[in-house]
Amino acid sequence: MTATESTRDTFGERFLARSEHLGRLCVGMDPHAGILRDWGLGVDVAGLAEFSRICVEAFADTACVVKPQVAFYEAFGSAGLAVLEDALAALRGAGTLVVADAKRGDIGSTMAGYATAWLSDDSPLCADAVTVSPYLGLDSLAPALEAGEATGRGVIVLSATSNPQGPQFQTLTTPAGPSVAQTVVDWAARHNAAHPGGGNVGVVVGATVTEPPVLDAVGGLVLMPGVGAQGGGAQDVRRIAGAAERWASPNISRSVLAAGPDIGALREAAAAAAAEFPQV
Repeated sequence: MTATESTRDTFGERFLARSEHLGRLCVGMDPHAGILRDWGLGVDVAGLAEFSRICVEAFADTACVVKPQVAFYEAFGSAGLAVLEDALAALRGAGTLVVADAKRGDIGSTMAGYATAWLSDDSPLCADAVTVSPYLGLDSLAPALEAGEATGRGVIVLSATSNPQGPQFQTLTTPAGPSVAQTVVDWAARHNAAHPGGGNVGVVVGATVTEPPVLDAVGGLVLMPGVGAQGGGAQDVRRIAGAAERWASPNISRSVLAAGPDIGALREAAAAAAAEFPQV
């Protein structure tokens, strides 16, 4: 066994196992100022901590995946990151799959630093997976891929995002022919082929994109933002995922968080949303 191989289950295998019981839903933890105010919380570290505590209690055993948006924690500096560390530890301690939505991307030792921060066993920010950007070149992600293979954690690569500006770059064709988005998906599929039960490399493909890449052979998590308040629904998820539907994890944030701050109401909202996306 090489230094970059792991005897642990892959992130993809753990997603499939958990989704058999809870469905494929990913709930976003997005503590922006508006939701903190809507919940009657202060736009400060204390409000951030209470928001996170409520979300952990509500979603730890109701959602297959929980995705904290790192930017909203970073906005409060080191104190905000301390809150995030506690939330990550609590969710992972409960067996929840946690994707840190950090969208990191760089080269060389800097990318290795990001990989250590989010995917290392010893890091206080350790998550089950982290989102990354491929726009400094797919090979620049090698340190994160190596960390994922060593620890059984996921690297979720931006492919075709749900924001309206995304197609400006993501639908461009490469010299080899496929679009940028398809090139990312095909690259992920090649890495995941070594793990027949599901690999550690995932992709982000929005549920609202009109020219999605073909996902049939991806072999890993497809994180699908844009469901709920952004207009995407279960039919869009099925249409875009195609033969890879079992890998599609729709990300819903606003329409679930709108049920808060009552923990019971949040649990019911998450369970109702998850019921729309059972494992297939």
